[in-house]
Amino acid sequence: MKQRGVTVWFTGFSGAGKTTITNALVEELKNQQFDIEVLDGDIIRENLTKDLGFSKEDRDTNIRRIGFVAQLLTRHGVIVLVPVISPYRALREEMRKKIGDFVEVFVNAPLAVCEDRDVKGLYKKARAGEIKQFTGIDDPYEPPLNPDIECRTDKEDVAECVAKVMNKLQELGYIA
Repeated sequence: MKQRGVTVWFTGFSGAGKTTITNALVEELKNQQFDIEVLDGDIIRENLTKDLGFSKEDRDTNIRRIGFVAQLLTRHGVIVLVPVISPYRALREEMRKKIGDFVEVFVNAPLAVCEDRDVKGLYKKARAGEIKQFTGIDDPYEPPLNPDIECRTDKEDVAECVAKVMNKLQELGYIA
C-alpha cells in the first residue's frame, strides 16, 4: 500500500503559515503521486459554509462540516490537508475522534508576527473594530496541548515544516 487515508489538520492564527505550508506539502505529495485533497478554510467559507458567520456556534458548525467532508475522504484513502484556524481545542479533539486517522499540526507563530504578515489586512481591520470576533484579537485561540507536530514559522522555514509533516506521515505509516 502506497498510502492510507489521513486528515492532516493545520491549526493556528491567521497569517501563521497554514496555507503556505499546505501548498508546499501539496507539491511534495503530488510529486510522489499521492492522492490528496485540500479543504482550505477560506475556500470552504466561500463555497460550502457561506451561510455562517463567526459566532462560536457558527465556527463550530463550520469545523464540523469541514470535519465531515474530511472524514469521508479519509475513509476512502485520501490524504486530506485541512488548513483552518479552528480556534477551539474541544472542536479539534472532536474532529480527531470522529475522523480517527488524524494528525494535528500546530502552525505556531506569535500574534505579533502574524500581524506583521497580515497580507489580507484583517488584523488591522480587527484592531480598528471593523471586524468583530477575530481570532487572537477579540476572540480566543486555544493552542493544542499535545499536537502531533509543531511548526514554529517564526523560526523554521517552509521546507523544514514540510519535512516534519512528511516524516510524521511516514513514521505513522500513512505514506510509504
